[in-house]
Amino acid sequence: MREFFRQVLNILWKDLISEWHTKDFVTPVLVFALLVIIIFNFAFQPDGESIGLVAPGVLWVAFTFAGVLGLNRSFAREKERGCLDGLMLGPVSREAIYLGKVLGSFMFMFLVELISMPIFSIFLNLPLLMPRLVLVAFLATIGFVAVGTLFAAMAVHTRAREVMLPILFFPIVVPLLIAAVESTSLVMAGASWQSMASWLQMIIAFDIIFLVVSALSFEFVLEQ
Repeated sequence: MREFFRQVLNILWKDLISEWHTKDFVTPVLVFALLVIIIFNFAFQPDGESIGLVAPGVLWVAFTFAGVLGLNRSFAREKERGCLDGLMLGPVSREAIYLGKVLGSFMFMFLVELISMPIFSIFLNLPLLMPRLVLVAFLATIGFVAVGTLFAAMAVHTRAREVMLPILFFPIVVPLLIAAVESTSLVMAGASWQSMASWLQMIIAFDIIFLVVSALSFEFVLEQ
């Protein structure tokens, strides 16, 4: 077990060092998310009555499409540099590769979300300090990258990976996004924890199920 976690941390460390030098994930994803927020800011008046209704959807549209862009790059970088073949030939378990990639993608995407949230609040005239929104984003991002990492590994072997990943990914992740948007809407409305409980339970259940299923399936996807 110790060896397994050492392999996971090595994969994560490799991705962190690579991202530190290249900024292939965080920079384009952050720029894309901010552009989506700015564009929607011009489409809706920040002091209008409709802003409370559309703000949760705007936020998760930005996070979702930016996240897909980043997930595409995560395995494309490995493929282009021959690192993916090296990982497969090395004495590393496929589950360790999967969990290491999930942790790396989660850290990068969650960092983008933490940077984007205050900017989103300023542009759309919403409260800045919403700890419950951070919790929702944290839980939803786990499920997002758990599924996205699996399908990114699948799509990287195709010629049209930029198109294939969204086609494969979005139908699976729709329940998670619905729960995230509904939870975000309740947070922005100042609802109680009890009213959010069912949506949070749905997100947590999604995270657990797809982390397990994706980890078990990753070996077959990677060797295709």
